[in-house]
Amino acid sequence: MKDYYKTLGIDKSASKDDIKKAFRKLAHEHHPDKNKGNIESEKKFKEASEAYSVLSDDNKRKQYDTFGSTGGGFNPNQGGFNTQGFDFGGFQGFGGGQGIHFDFSNFGGGQNVEFDLGDIFGEFFGGRKRARKGKNINVDLEISFKESIFGIEKEIVVGGRKERLMIKIPSGIENGQGLRISGKGESGEGGSGDLIVRIWVGPHTNIKKEGFHLVMNLPVKLSLALLGGIIEIETLDGKIELKIPQGTTHGEILRVKGKGVPYGNNKRGDLLIVTHVNMPKKLSRQAEELVEQLRNEGL
Repeated sequence: MKDYYKTLGIDKSASKDDIKKAFRKLAHEHHPDKNKGNIESEKKFKEASEAYSVLSDDNKRKQYDTFGSTGGGFNPNQGGFNTQGFDFGGFQGFGGGQGIHFDFSNFGGGQNVEFDLGDIFGEFFGGRKRARKGKNINVDLEISFKESIFGIEKEIVVGGRKERLMIKIPSGIENGQGLRISGKGESGEGGSGDLIVRIWVGPHTNIKKEGFHLVMNLPVKLSLALLGGIIEIETLDGKIELKIPQGTTHGEILRVKGKGVPYGNNKRGDLLIVTHVNMPKKLSRQAEELVEQLRNEGL
């Protein structure tokens, strides 16, 4: 009786994965396309294939192990394997298993059953050609600066099919950043491609984004800078009151916490306000007298 375990170089306790790996190794080594005209390699390939067809099938393996242990003999043809029916005529790099069959004419009432090796050889002989996915569709979408900071949902129309989709734009998205929506591209045999939405952010007149912070310029009158006070300013959150400290200098940064870019779990960066103290080009006589008094005081 043939020792199929010895043929594949494995133990009787080998798992299905071990059997499969052992067969792949031998099949790769003795593949007819790699050893044309080599009768010995052809013989070893047939033997490995026969061993694999038995040991990879739970019922046939059990039958083989039982007969083997009692010495009653095991006929692979009774288990559905006929090495005489092995056909090498169809080998073309295994092409996903086409042209590879075993004749099971002695099994199951004489029915002819095909033994497909496509999954075995696919990895190292190319396998079946994968069906191509459809092409990606690219769409440009313009949003305002404020929308880019807080995020928004926008409806877009996709391609010639005029499909309408709601796109969720996350807070803090960068200008030129793309959003990928899987499966919303063109259709293909291997599935649909993706939809790529390129986001273009419009500029703000007085605010820019730096990381999670927002930065804005604030013109400040000289008198307010000297004396300090509370003023109302317009931000992306609407109008807020801002305290200008007494003696504020030009280019000083005033920080308003929690009014920047939203991120994480309900977190936000800060609003950084850069002061620009306006120096008057002309002074009235009264203003000149007041400034003169300040100079006399050493200010």
